[in-house]
Amino acid sequence: MAFHDALQVAAAIAARAPSSHNCQPWGVGWATDAATRRTAAALLAAGEPGGRAAVSPGGGSAGTAAGAPDGRLGGTPDGTPDGSGRVPSRRSEYLVLALDRARELTALPAHATEMLLSCGSHGEILARALAAQGWRADGVRLLGPGATGGAPPFGGDRWPRAWEPLCLLRLSPAPAPPGDLAALRETVGARHTNRGPYRPEAIDPGVLARLASSAAESALLRAQQAPGAPVAVRHLVGAPERAALAELVARHGGRDFAHRAAWRETHAYIRRDEAEAARAGDGFTLGQLFGELSPPRRLGMRAALAPATMRLLRHAGYDRFLARQLAAAVRRSPAAVALCFDGSDGSGRPGNPAGPGDFGGRTPDAGSVLRAGAALAGYWLAATRAGLVLHPVSVLLQHEDVRDACERRLALPGRALFLSRLGYAVTAFPSSHRRSPSLALRRV
Repeated sequence: MAFHDALQVAAAIAARAPSSHNCQPWGVGWATDAATRRTAAALLAAGEPGGRAAVSPGGGSAGTAAGAPDGRLGGTPDGTPDGSGRVPSRRSEYLVLALDRARELTALPAHATEMLLSCGSHGEILARALAAQGWRADGVRLLGPGATGGAPPFGGDRWPRAWEPLCLLRLSPAPAPPGDLAALRETVGARHTNRGPYRPEAIDPGVLARLASSAAESALLRAQQAPGAPVAVRHLVGAPERAALAELVARHGGRDFAHRAAWRETHAYIRRDEAEAARAGDGFTLGQLFGELSPPRRLGMRAALAPATMRLLRHAGYDRFLARQLAAAVRRSPAAVALCFDGSDGSGRPGNPAGPGDFGGRTPDAGSVLRAGAALAGYWLAATRAGLVLHPVSVLLQHEDVRDACERRLALPGRALFLSRLGYAVTAFPSSHRRSPSLALRRV
C-alpha cells in the first residue's frame, strides 16, 4: 500500500490509543520535504552505534512539500514530494512523533509523565498498524534537548509551534502477515477503560504471565534494538496486597478532588452528554465515568462534580466518600497491575542505584517514558485480546508522597508509572470519542 494511504489507515487506528482524560496529546509529522528527509536521515544515522552524521540546520523549508498549505495530509496519494505519482520501490519514510503542548495536562507535575506515556502508546499502535500494511519501523531515534543541534523544528513553517518532537521513526517496505491489520483494528477498537465492577473469578496465572511478557513485544523497541523490557510488570493477586492497595486508595483517592487546579482541569474534560463528547472528540461523559445513570442522578452528579460545588462538598467529606467507593471497587477486583521502571539490581530491592534502569528517585528521562508507553500499549492490547479490562488508579501515582508510599507498601520493583485494576467486566462500558485523526497529522 502507498505510504500516504497506509498512514491514514494507521492514524485512524492509533487515534484510539489510551491517554489521560482522553486528552490525546500527540502529533505526527510525516517528512515529505526533501530537506526535512535529509535531516531525519542524518539524525537516525547519528543515533546509531558509531554514527557521526552531521545534522543539517533548519530542518528544511516547507516549500517543496506536497499537500495542503498548513501541512495536513492531502495532495498526491503517494506522498512523493515531486508529485510524480510514482512510489519508489525501496524508499524509506520518516515520521516524527510529537507532544502537542496545546493538548497536554499541566495541573500536576506527574502529568508530564502521563503525557509521554500517552504519546508512546500512540506511537506503538501507529507503528503496529503501519507494519500490518507493509511498512515496518526499522529505525528509531529518541529526540532529547539539542538533538537537532539548535536547529528549528522539522519542516520549518509547517511544523506546529505547539508540537515538541519526541522521537523519529524510519519505516521501510516489508512483508505484512495476512490478517494482522484486521486483528489489530478489532483489538484497538475493543480496548477501553471499564470503571464498572469486575467478576471475582481469579485470572489464570498463565494468562498473567503472557500479559507480563507482552510488555516487551514492542514494535518501537524492536526498531530501536533496545535490550530487554523497558518496564517491570507486577501483578497484585493475593488478598493481602489487594487489601493494601484498597487501603491506599481509601486513604489517598480523594486527593485530586481536593486539589483545586487538578480537579478544575479534570472537570474541563467531563462532557455534558454524548452529543457534546462527539463534537469535542475528547474527554469523557458521566456514563463513561460511572456507567449508566438515570436522568435525575445524572443531573445530581453533574452538579456535585462542578468545581465550585466540590469545594463546598469537601468540607462534608464528599472527596473521601468518592475515594471509599473507588477503594471498594479495587478491593473486589481479582487483580491489579503495576508497571514500573525496574530499579532493582536483581535482589528485588526497589531503588537500588546499581541497575541501569534505576533513576535514584529522579524523574526518568523522556525517552525512557516513551518506551514505557509503548510497553503499556502492548500490555493493554494483550489484556484486551484475553478478554480482560483495565481501570487505571492514577491518583496513587500523581503525588510524590502517595506514589512513594504506594511503592513501599506494595514492595514494587521500582518507580511506578502505571497502576490499574484488572479483571473480567460484569457490564460493558461505552468507549470514549476521538478527534479526527487528520488533526494530529502534518506533512513536514
